Amino acid sequence: SSSVMNISEHLSCPLGFGHYNAVDICILETVVIVLLTFLIIAGNLTVIFVFHCAPLLHHYTTSCFIQTMAYADLFVGVSCLVPTLSLLHYSTGVHESLTCQVFGYIISVLKSVSMACLACISVDRYLAITKPLSYNQLVTPCRLRICISLIWIYSCLIFLPSFFGWGKPGYHGDIFEWCATSWLTNAYFTGFIVCLLYAPAAFVICFTYFHIFKICRQHTKEISDRRARFPNHEGDAAGDTGHSPDRRYAMVLFRITSVFYVLWLPYIIYFLLESSRVLENPALSFLTTWLAISNSFCNCVIYSLSNSVFRLGLRRLSETICSSC
Repeated sequence: SSSVMNISEHLSCPLGFGHYNAVDICILETVVIVLLTFLIIAGNLTVIFVFHCAPLLHHYTTSCFIQTMAYADLFVGVSCLVPTLSLLHYSTGVHESLTCQVFGYIISVLKSVSMACLACISVDRYLAITKPLSYNQLVTPCRLRICISLIWIYSCLIFLPSFFGWGKPGYHGDIFEWCATSWLTNAYFTGFIVCLLYAPAAFVICFTYFHIFKICRQHTKEISDRRARFPNHEGDAAGDTGHSPDRRYAMVLFRITSVFYVLWLPYIIYFLLESSRVLENPALSFLTTWLAISNSFCNCVIYSLSNSVFRLGLRRLSETICSSC
């Protein structure tokens, strides 16, 4: 009971009608955060190991971006150990303001990396389908490494102003009291983040996937017309298999992107409303924040369910672990 009282005193939990209700909510929040932390770390470690065990996954250059996202999501899970340990054993000797700022900055940078990787993946698939003959000359390993490096640098720089008192980097659902009461959002900084990160990434993804599926639909229609005219034509099979894998892989990546924005849209909306002082609700803050962070685990589930090569690598990894045990 003393640990529960300790948690309820130091967490910024949504307050209920009574003390016991508030304690129950704090315990529920603790369970959610601990469970998500475990799932994110375990899921992304699995993705990273599977990529090392399945060489066929390296056939696409997007595998580099997928692995970058997996590492970023893994670091999200590791970063979530900070509030998890704070919930389980709070230490008053820690500089709460510094811990809160660093934790919020790291989480924001890592999710920015994921968002930028999704945008780069959509551009990569767009180039693969619209320029198949010159794709290998356009997308080289060197350019790929430079692009990933720029993603990390840009993500680190865009949230730096938060350390100089210009708003909050976007982390809500505050675990530390200082974050909730003393570190406030700023409408101008929020607009700055939206204009330089959220909006461009969303525009690029919508533009590229719209054209990808439009081209794939036209290609499928042309193949169907040729088959109707020439039922025994040998070139149809070659034409079909040439684009079908790209289309299926684009669908997998489109599902990952769609789930990402579905989970992040409530967070972004609340971020804008809170920054404009239109809405301020601790319960909504906690719910939208950890719903968005749960995406770090959802990517693993979507990829394992949608990609047959990934499932094969996962089966090999499981067999290796079982045989060693």
